[in-house]
Amino acid sequence: MASQEIETLSAALARLPGLGPRSARRAVLWLVKRRDQALPVLLEALEAVRDTLVECETCGNVDTRNPCAICADPRRDAKSICVVEDVADLWALDRAKLFTGTYHVLGGRLSALDGVGPEDLAIAALLARVEAGGIDEVVLAMNATLEGQTTAHYLAERLEGLPVRITQLAHGLPVGGELDYLDEGTLAQALRARRPVA
Repeated sequence: MASQEIETLSAALARLPGLGPRSARRAVLWLVKRRDQALPVLLEALEAVRDTLVECETCGNVDTRNPCAICADPRRDAKSICVVEDVADLWALDRAKLFTGTYHVLGGRLSALDGVGPEDLAIAALLARVEAGGIDEVVLAMNATLEGQTTAHYLAERLEGLPVRITQLAHGLPVGGELDYLDEGTLAQALRARRPVA
Protein backbone atom coordinates (compact mmCIF):
# COMPACT_ATOMS: atom_id res chain seq x y z
CA MET A 1 0.00 0.00 0.00
CA ALA A 2 1.16 3.50 -0.80
CA SER A 3 1.21 6.32 1.74
CA GLN A 4 -1.93 8.37 2.37
CA GLU A 5 -0.42 11.32 0.47
CA ILE A 6 0.22 9.20 -2.63
CA GLU A 7 -3.28 7.69 -2.41
CA THR A 8 -4.75 11.20 -2.10
CA LEU A 9 -2.80 12.34 -5.19
CA SER A 10 -3.94 9.24 -7.13
CA ALA A 11 -7.56 9.88 -6.15
CA ALA A 12 -7.28 13.53 -7.21
CA LEU A 13 -5.84 12.58 -10.61
CA ALA A 14 -8.47 9.86 -11.09
CA ARG A 15 -11.17 12.56 -11.01
CA LEU A 16 -9.73 14.12 -14.18
CA PRO A 17 -11.57 13.29 -17.45
CA GLY A 18 -10.00 10.37 -19.26
CA LEU A 19 -8.11 9.08 -16.22
CA GLY A 20 -9.39 6.18 -14.19
CA PRO A 21 -7.87 4.84 -10.98
CA ARG A 22 -5.28 2.65 -12.78
CA SER A 23 -4.17 5.44 -15.14
CA ALA A 24 -3.95 7.84 -12.21
CA ARG A 25 -1.75 5.41 -10.26
CA ARG A 26 0.54 5.03 -13.29
CA ALA A 27 0.79 8.81 -13.61
CA VAL A 28 1.61 9.17 -9.91
CA LEU A 29 4.24 6.45 -10.16
CA TRP A 30 5.81 8.22 -13.15
CA LEU A 31 5.83 11.51 -11.23
CA VAL A 32 7.33 9.88 -8.14
CA LYS A 33 10.12 8.27 -10.17
CA ARG A 34 10.93 11.62 -11.80
CA ARG A 35 10.11 13.85 -8.85
CA ASP A 36 13.24 15.98 -9.15
CA GLN A 37 12.62 16.85 -12.81
CA ALA A 38 8.87 16.48 -13.38
CA LEU A 39 7.25 17.57 -10.12
CA PRO A 40 8.72 21.10 -9.92
CA VAL A 41 7.70 21.84 -13.51
CA LEU A 42 4.19 20.45 -12.94
CA LEU A 43 3.75 22.33 -9.67
CA GLU A 44 4.96 25.60 -11.22
CA ALA A 45 2.57 25.19 -14.17
CA LEU A 46 -0.37 24.39 -11.89
CA GLU A 47 0.36 27.39 -9.65
CA ALA A 48 0.70 29.71 -12.65
CA VAL A 49 -2.66 28.57 -14.00
CA ARG A 50 -4.29 28.85 -10.58
CA ASP A 51 -2.98 32.39 -10.10
CA THR A 52 -3.63 33.79 -13.59
CA LEU A 53 -6.66 31.99 -15.04
CA VAL A 54 -9.73 34.15 -15.74
CA GLU A 55 -12.96 33.81 -17.68
CA CYS A 56 -13.31 36.15 -20.64
CA GLU A 57 -16.16 38.59 -19.96
CA THR A 58 -16.93 38.80 -23.68
CA CYS A 59 -17.12 35.18 -24.79
CA GLY A 60 -16.68 32.97 -21.70
CA ASN A 61 -13.39 31.42 -22.84
CA VAL A 62 -10.78 30.55 -20.20
CA ASP A 63 -7.47 32.38 -20.59
CA THR A 64 -4.85 34.25 -18.59
CA ARG A 65 -6.19 37.63 -19.70
CA ASN A 66 -9.51 39.40 -20.11
CA PRO A 67 -10.59 39.81 -22.87
CA CYS A 68 -9.11 36.51 -24.01
CA ALA A 69 -6.55 36.21 -26.82
CA ILE A 70 -9.28 35.33 -29.34
CA CYS A 71 -11.52 38.30 -28.51
CA ALA A 72 -8.53 40.67 -28.43
CA ASP A 73 -7.15 39.49 -31.80
CA PRO A 74 -7.81 42.24 -34.39
CA ARG A 75 -7.46 39.70 -37.23
CA ARG A 76 -10.62 37.92 -36.09
CA ASP A 77 -13.87 38.54 -37.95
CA ALA A 78 -15.89 40.30 -35.24
CA LYS A 79 -19.04 40.04 -37.38
CA SER A 80 -19.28 36.27 -36.91
CA ILE A 81 -19.92 34.45 -33.62
CA CYS A 82 -19.65 30.68 -33.18
CA VAL A 83 -21.74 29.51 -30.22
CA VAL A 84 -20.46 26.44 -28.38
CA GLU A 85 -21.56 24.55 -25.29
CA ASP A 86 -18.25 24.46 -23.46
CA VAL A 87 -14.70 25.81 -23.52
CA ALA A 88 -13.46 22.37 -24.68
CA ASP A 89 -15.62 22.77 -27.81
CA LEU A 90 -14.19 26.24 -28.44
CA TRP A 91 -10.64 24.91 -28.14
CA ALA A 92 -11.42 21.98 -30.47
CA LEU A 93 -12.82 24.28 -33.17
CA ASP A 94 -10.07 26.85 -32.79
CA ARG A 95 -7.37 24.15 -32.95
CA ALA A 96 -8.61 23.33 -36.45
CA LYS A 97 -7.92 26.97 -37.49
CA LEU A 98 -10.92 26.98 -39.82
CA PHE A 99 -13.18 29.51 -38.13
CA THR A 100 -11.85 33.06 -38.17
CA GLY A 101 -14.64 34.73 -36.20
CA THR A 102 -15.20 35.01 -32.47
CA TYR A 103 -16.85 32.60 -30.06
CA HIS A 104 -19.48 32.50 -27.36
CA VAL A 105 -19.45 29.81 -24.65
CA LEU A 106 -22.86 28.94 -23.22
CA GLY A 107 -21.48 27.02 -20.27
CA GLY A 108 -23.56 23.92 -20.94
CA ARG A 109 -26.71 22.87 -22.75
CA LEU A 110 -30.41 22.84 -21.99
CA SER A 111 -31.44 19.71 -20.14
CA ALA A 112 -34.77 19.32 -18.39
CA LEU A 113 -33.59 16.09 -16.76
CA ASP A 114 -30.58 17.82 -15.21
CA GLY A 115 -32.54 20.95 -14.32
CA VAL A 116 -30.58 23.19 -16.72
CA GLY A 117 -32.76 25.94 -18.13
CA PRO A 118 -32.04 29.01 -20.28
CA GLU A 119 -31.31 31.12 -17.18
CA ASP A 120 -28.46 28.74 -16.27
CA LEU A 121 -26.61 29.37 -19.53
CA ALA A 122 -24.98 32.48 -21.03
CA ILE A 123 -27.87 32.97 -23.46
CA ALA A 124 -28.72 36.50 -22.27
CA ALA A 125 -25.10 37.55 -22.87
CA LEU A 126 -25.23 36.10 -26.41
CA LEU A 127 -28.45 37.96 -27.20
CA ALA A 128 -26.93 41.18 -25.82
CA ARG A 129 -23.89 40.77 -28.09
CA VAL A 130 -26.10 40.26 -31.14
CA GLU A 131 -28.53 43.04 -30.23
CA ALA A 132 -25.62 45.47 -29.80
CA GLY A 133 -25.15 45.24 -33.57
CA GLY A 134 -22.24 44.55 -35.86
CA ILE A 135 -22.91 40.79 -36.02
CA ASP A 136 -23.76 39.28 -39.43
CA GLU A 137 -23.74 35.55 -38.61
CA VAL A 138 -24.28 33.33 -35.59
CA VAL A 139 -23.01 29.76 -36.08
CA LEU A 140 -24.70 27.29 -33.73
CA ALA A 141 -22.00 24.68 -33.05
CA MET A 142 -23.83 22.52 -30.54
CA ASN A 143 -22.89 18.89 -29.98
CA ALA A 144 -24.93 16.38 -31.98
CA THR A 145 -26.78 15.14 -28.90
CA LEU A 146 -30.47 15.48 -28.12
CA GLU A 147 -29.73 18.21 -25.57
CA GLY A 148 -27.33 19.96 -27.95
CA GLN A 149 -29.88 20.04 -30.75
CA THR A 150 -32.60 21.20 -28.33
CA THR A 151 -30.29 24.05 -27.29
CA ALA A 152 -29.60 24.96 -30.93
CA HIS A 153 -33.34 25.01 -31.69
CA TYR A 154 -34.03 27.21 -28.66
CA LEU A 155 -31.25 29.63 -29.65
CA ALA A 156 -32.52 29.79 -33.23
CA GLU A 157 -35.97 30.74 -31.92
CA ARG A 158 -34.51 33.43 -29.63
CA LEU A 159 -32.35 34.88 -32.43
CA GLU A 160 -35.20 34.83 -34.96
CA GLY A 161 -36.21 38.35 -35.89
CA LEU A 162 -32.79 39.83 -35.22
CA PRO A 163 -30.86 41.08 -38.27
CA VAL A 164 -28.44 38.16 -38.27
CA ARG A 165 -27.94 35.02 -40.38
CA ILE A 166 -28.26 31.88 -38.24
CA THR A 167 -26.33 28.81 -39.36
CA GLN A 168 -25.40 25.53 -37.73
CA LEU A 169 -22.78 22.87 -38.23
CA ALA A 170 -23.65 20.23 -40.80
CA HIS A 171 -25.20 17.08 -39.45
CA GLY A 172 -22.35 14.97 -40.77
CA LEU A 173 -21.17 14.95 -37.19
CA PRO A 174 -21.83 11.62 -35.54
CA VAL A 175 -25.03 11.51 -33.51
CA GLY A 176 -24.11 11.50 -29.85
CA GLY A 177 -20.63 12.81 -30.71
CA GLU A 178 -18.92 15.68 -28.93
CA LEU A 179 -16.77 18.28 -30.66
CA ASP A 180 -13.79 17.83 -28.36
CA TYR A 181 -13.36 14.20 -29.52
CA LEU A 182 -13.58 14.82 -33.29
CA ASP A 183 -10.64 15.02 -35.65
CA GLU A 184 -9.85 18.20 -37.58
CA GLY A 185 -11.04 16.72 -40.90
CA THR A 186 -14.52 16.06 -39.51
CA LEU A 187 -14.62 19.52 -37.94
CA ALA A 188 -13.46 21.11 -41.21
CA GLN A 189 -16.19 19.38 -43.20
CA ALA A 190 -18.85 20.32 -40.65
CA LEU A 191 -17.81 23.98 -40.65
CA ARG A 192 -17.66 24.19 -44.46
CA ALA A 193 -21.09 22.56 -44.79
CA ARG A 194 -22.88 24.74 -42.24
CA ARG A 195 -26.31 25.85 -43.38
CA PRO A 196 -29.05 28.26 -42.38
CA VAL A 197 -31.36 27.18 -39.57
CA ALA A 198 -34.90 26.77 -40.92
